[in-house]
Amino acid sequence: MTVQSAGRLYDAYYFTHCCGQPYVRNDIWLNFFGSIAERISSDIRPATVLDAGCAMGFLVEGLRQRHIEAFGVDISDFAIERAHPDVKPYCHVASVLDLFPRRYDLIVCIEVLEHLTSGDAPRAVENFCRHTDDILFSSTPHDHKEATHFNVQPPEYWAELFARQGFIRDVDYDASFITPWAVRFRRCRDLLPAVVRSFERKFWLIWKENVDLRALALQMRDDLAACQQAGASPEREQLERALAAQNFEITRLRAQVAIKDRGRINSLQRLLRISRTEKP
Repeated sequence: MTVQSAGRLYDAYYFTHCCGQPYVRNDIWLNFFGSIAERISSDIRPATVLDAGCAMGFLVEGLRQRHIEAFGVDISDFAIERAHPDVKPYCHVASVLDLFPRRYDLIVCIEVLEHLTSGDAPRAVENFCRHTDDILFSSTPHDHKEATHFNVQPPEYWAELFARQGFIRDVDYDASFITPWAVRFRRCRDLLPAVVRSFERKFWLIWKENVDLRALALQMRDDLAACQQAGASPEREQLERALAAQNFEITRLRAQVAIKDRGRINSLQRLLRISRTEKP
């Protein structure tokens, strides 16, 4: 598939029907990308940013409003033509596979690379890593229904591609303000033992929280059973409400562990295998 033919997939129909809700200039999308721009501005403070797959330039607009020199590329002529006049000069029709004109403090790629083929995705990752040391990345791990999602992959797939370029997940940065599976990948200059230490520290904290919540839920269950036997209904009702809240929190935490930390463990294991394979 050529760049031109691929670009034609992302037309008026796509932006009207294939983005969850119509992708147009409205408060919903402007607020969403504005909130991302605010976090980037306050947390990372880059001087220059490239939005790889910028669509209509909403993130570029939000970043420039915060005095960040931001640019965007997208394969869709339809989308670029609808960028706001204030940012249109900074948004261009191009593929994420093309060499970028410069290096950037940060590259942002939100729900883009699943639209590439499995052969092109590694090339895009390599291209990003050639032009920055810091990447905010998100690619759906489960949405197979969209017709243009040619390469939906779990988080560890992307973690391995970035690791092959020397980029490792920043385990101390929570990028879930973008999507629950979003990651900040940074060029790793630490020795492998330091990387292992960071991953183990983060995994231990979330594992311990999960174990403690489960123990608390079991204790509350035992208390409920004791109340039932004693006929203490007011206390039982209160404990049932508390137990329901704890069970909800356990479910949320388990999902967090499954989405985030399983990917971290898998990516670390893959990094270790890569390190052994490439060792002279």
